[in-house]
Amino acid sequence: MTEPNPTSAAPQLRNVAIVAHVDHGKTTLVDAMLWQSGTFRANQEVRERVLDSMDLERERGITIMAKNTAVSYRGVKINVVDTPGHVDFGGEVERTLRMVDGVMLLVDAAEGPLPQTRAVLAKALEFGLPAIVVINKVDRRDARPAEVLDEIYDLFIDLDATDEQIEFPVIYAVARDGRCGLSPDDDALVDLRPLFDAVLQHVPAPTGDPAGALQILVTNVEPDDYLGPVAIGRVVSGSIQDRQDVVVCGRDGATTANTVSALFVHQGLERTSVHMAQAGEIVAIAGLAGVGLGESIADAEDPQPLPALDIDEPTLSMEFAVNDSPFNGQDGRFVTSRHLRDRLDREAARNLAIRVEPGTSPDRFVVYGRGELQLAVLIEQIRREGYEFCVGTPHVVTRHIDGELHEPYERALVDIAEEHLGTVVQKLGERRGVMAKMTNRGSGRARLEFDVPNRGLIGYRTQFLTDTKGTGILTRLANGYRPWAGEIVYRASGALVADRTGRATAYAITNLQDRGELFVAPNETVYDGMLVGERNRPTDLNVNITRERKLTNVRATPSKDAEKLVPPRRLSLEQAIEFIRDDELIEVTPSHLRLRKRELDRHARK
Repeated sequence: MTEPNPTSAAPQLRNVAIVAHVDHGKTTLVDAMLWQSGTFRANQEVRERVLDSMDLERERGITIMAKNTAVSYRGVKINVVDTPGHVDFGGEVERTLRMVDGVMLLVDAAEGPLPQTRAVLAKALEFGLPAIVVINKVDRRDARPAEVLDEIYDLFIDLDATDEQIEFPVIYAVARDGRCGLSPDDDALVDLRPLFDAVLQHVPAPTGDPAGALQILVTNVEPDDYLGPVAIGRVVSGSIQDRQDVVVCGRDGATTANTVSALFVHQGLERTSVHMAQAGEIVAIAGLAGVGLGESIADAEDPQPLPALDIDEPTLSMEFAVNDSPFNGQDGRFVTSRHLRDRLDREAARNLAIRVEPGTSPDRFVVYGRGELQLAVLIEQIRREGYEFCVGTPHVVTRHIDGELHEPYERALVDIAEEHLGTVVQKLGERRGVMAKMTNRGSGRARLEFDVPNRGLIGYRTQFLTDTKGTGILTRLANGYRPWAGEIVYRASGALVADRTGRATAYAITNLQDRGELFVAPNETVYDGMLVGERNRPTDLNVNITRERKLTNVRATPSKDAEKLVPPRRLSLEQAIEFIRDDELIEVTPSHLRLRKRELDRHARK
């Protein structure tokens, strides 16, 4: 491999990533940077969080996929990458850091560094990237910028940062208003010029030899209906031209000859077609059939591949299967095992944090990922594309170390009101959690840290929000493997299971309400083996929810069944994943989410 020239390859270029814990203001800050750099016209209508382009991102208020944009400031082009803040999408952050020369670390002025703050900073320091610390939301009533800054210094020291990395510049900001300054005083916060100046001063220009052999590390592959797969990556060495012959160096060492059909760079929110790009630039390349994430693009005459991109191993698995319920094929356009396998394989090729393996039968597949949220987002994306399938309960990926069974652990940080302390400690204790740290600043809220098995947090978020009356904050971070902690009881209640196919009636539901909480409303179709409610006892109960009132020739007053009905409990996808047990599945279609038994025949279940 050719060593890059230490001199700057592009002095008028900077590559920087914005990293932070979820909901600390990354995408909002990018909005302000785009406005103040002149990317938008003064009268242009632009929606908030413009980089959150996916429907799921806007609905959930989180960033799922890393996005590239670019702004210009004082004649210097700044490539900015907005990264996810949720721990389940850590794979996006890891590959993004391979493209940049520095990071902007955002920290909430009230919440301070949280688990994902530590995770992304550790990766940045591991890659030797300098950091610009941005303490955001200093206008909050409970803001404590001085204390948060001390916590950030402690975090850098705890992560063994070098002396140069600890000498980071500090910017105080209100990203929502597009204001920042060198002190937290409100009068000192005017616009984002101090932040832009800090990027130019503290983020080094990219290095590389423009005259060397071509080397590009592919960090993302985006599908395009007209151009085919578009590979996104950084030119590490050399230069690339439109219509140039190149080779794609696979992860297995194989090389494939290709020709660049189109070459783009980012400018604002658009991709701009260019004839050539040199070392240091982040490019988008079309025409490379079969290119995969983590592979490299090299010179056709002298291929010198870069080391393949690897990320942390997944910790959770979930079974995907063809939908074999009586209602299969009524909603979806893609219902066969071939359709499902092809779609999962495409996802695994695009996202290294996802791995797909064959299941116990040809129509079943095991999908490995980082966490419940990542798998839930994948399920939601696939169903919106018209697929129909079933998924099972998540399971943790275990390892045998020195002959002993180990399982993944997580560090769970909870921020709760003092009145909920006892309940939360008890519930996490039941899930094999051990308290590692407790901080109480006397403000009426406490912050606790627990070491919990990964499987102990499956299905806990909904319970946590109920226990804290919606006021608690729960964040989590992978914390290595430890010996198996023992049995954990997830759901103490049984299920109400339909024993025949038909339409639910108000009469039957009224008589079943004393047995538990129902999931269906009158006139909804059900089938034998479908879960129609949660029972208030530990065992399952087969019920006839299609039963109708007997008709007689005696005139009677109108039925008041409808007046006695309790509205059904509608489960979201995440709540359904939390609810099911090993012998149950979720039937996922573009229009419905149904819970069912794995074995539909009640006699076979016995």
